[in-house]
Amino acid sequence: MMTFKLGRRALIASAVAALSFGAPAVADGHKMLDSIHFLIPGGAGGGWDGTARGTGEALTKAGLVGTASYENMSGGGGGKAIGFLIENADSNHGTLMVNSTPIVIRSLTGVFPHNFRDLTLVSGTIGDYAAIVVGKDSPINNMADLLAAYDADPSKTAVGGGSVPGGMDHLVAAMVMEAAGKDALGVKYIPYDAGGKAMAALLSGEIAALSTGFSEAVDLAKAGEVKIIGVTSDDRVAAAPDAMTMKEQGIDTSFVNWRGFFGAPGMPADKVAMYQEAITKMYATPEWEEVRARNGWVNIHNSGDDFKTFLEAQEKVIGDLMKKLGFL
Repeated sequence: MMTFKLGRRALIASAVAALSFGAPAVADGHKMLDSIHFLIPGGAGGGWDGTARGTGEALTKAGLVGTASYENMSGGGGGKAIGFLIENADSNHGTLMVNSTPIVIRSLTGVFPHNFRDLTLVSGTIGDYAAIVVGKDSPINNMADLLAAYDADPSKTAVGGGSVPGGMDHLVAAMVMEAAGKDALGVKYIPYDAGGKAMAALLSGEIAALSTGFSEAVDLAKAGEVKIIGVTSDDRVAAAPDAMTMKEQGIDTSFVNWRGFFGAPGMPADKVAMYQEAITKMYATPEWEEVRARNGWVNIHNSGDDFKTFLEAQEKVIGDLMKKLGFL
C-alpha cells in the first residue's frame, strides 16, 4: 500500500493561545496579529504566489490580521528563498514562507541543501489532488481500461505530464501504476512543458493518458476536452462528483500536492501559536471560502506536529519511489 494521506482533522486551537500571548480576541472586533509578511519562492502568477496572496487576502478581509505584504524570491527551485529565511532567521520572525510538495522532492534530489526540518513548521493549509485523464474521444473510460491497454502494449500506453522526469506528475503516474500491481519502471513517461502541448499529444494518441493536478483536470473536463478516469483522493471531490477515486477502482493509493506555511528556524513559540490560530480561524470565514472556491482548492489543514508527521511520511514514500525509478 502506498499512501500519501494528509489528515483532515482541523487543529483544535487552544482558546487560551489568544489570551496567553496578549493578542486581542477577534470576537471583540480586534485583529489577532498586526501584520504578516509572505515570502514566495517563485514568480508572480504561480501556485505558491496564488496561495500566499489568497491566504493573505482572506486573513486581512476577515479581520484576523491587520496587513499582509508579499515578496517574490525566485531561484534554485525554491532553494533561494529557503536559504534566505534560514540565513536571516532572527530578522524574519514576522515572515511566513509558502511551499508545497517540491520542498520534499527537491531536498531528496539535492537541488538544495536544506529540507523542511531546517524550518519552523506552521501549517499545511490547502491541497490539490492529482488525476489521470484521457482525451474525450478515447476508448479508455476508467483505470481498468488503461491498465488493460498497458498490459496489451506497454510501449504504446505512454503517460504524459507537465513536470520533468522524476517530478510530481511522473511520480504520481508511477505511484498509481505501482499500486495497481505494475512495475513503475516499465511505465513510459513523456514530459511536456506546457498544457497545450500535452493536450495535443493526448488528442493525437502520442500519449494514452495525462497525469495532472485535479483542479486543472476539472477545468479541462468542464471544457469538454478530457474524461477524468481516476482521482488520488480518499473520497470523491465535490468539484467533480462523477470522477471515481483510485481506491474505488481497487488501486490503494492517495496523493495530495499540499501547500502550506513555514517560519524561520527558532521562531518564538508564542508567534507560531498566533499564526496557527489565525489560520485555523480563517477556515470558518466567508472571506476564505470565497478565495478557496475561486481557486478550486481543497481545504486540508494540519498544524505543527501533524504537519511534521505528514511530511515525514511523504518523504519516505517519495524517496522509496524515486530510488526505484533511479532518481536517487
